Amino acid sequence: MNEIFENDIKFAKLRVFYSKYKKIILTISFSLVLFILGSILFSYLQKNSNEKAGIIFNNWLIQDTSSEKGKEASVKAFNTLISSYKNTGYTKIALLNQASIDARNEDYDEAINKFSILIELTDGFKGNKLFNKIARINMARLLYSQQNYKEALSTLDQYSSSSDALIHELVGDILNKQEKYILAKEQYKMAKDKYVDDTSISIVNMKLANLD
Repeated sequence: MNEIFENDIKFAKLRVFYSKYKKIILTISFSLVLFILGSILFSYLQKNSNEKAGIIFNNWLIQDTSSEKGKEASVKAFNTLISSYKNTGYTKIALLNQASIDARNEDYDEAINKFSILIELTDGFKGNKLFNKIARINMARLLYSQQNYKEALSTLDQYSSSSDALIHELVGDILNKQEKYILAKEQYKMAKDKYVDDTSISIVNMKLANLD
């Protein structure tokens, strides 16, 4: 009997609490339901988007660009990836591949443009550090080859404390061209300390010797 009485008291307290905070409880519950449904929908759309992007990416890969028809189909597929599926991994791979092709074909402005897009897509906390780093290094190389030293350095700014020997060597090359020899020497020394293969160390030693 006492247990029934105690339960009635508990339920009465709950009813009072619910009546008092009804709007807040309903708002939180509704928001939680919306969040769960939104997460499920986002996951579904992301999966669906990746599947569609994969089909377009494969279609882009198989095009024979030696023919005019193949070139048109390739450009169309690539542009579709960029415009409609830019956040997928397939688009990032396509950008990296196409930018490299443009660079080999000495279409440097197009290559820089694509590397720039890739950097934008992979920047930030939720970005892709590997793609971002590759894009920045390659873009800096192209800017260096065009004697755009200031922008080349700016592209690599976030790697000022990098443990990557290649980046330090590249920054040293840029600073050398800017006639900032002391700073260039510092970068070459850091690159030399971080390289593990004899060939790379020898190349950096030659650059240091030329500065001396």
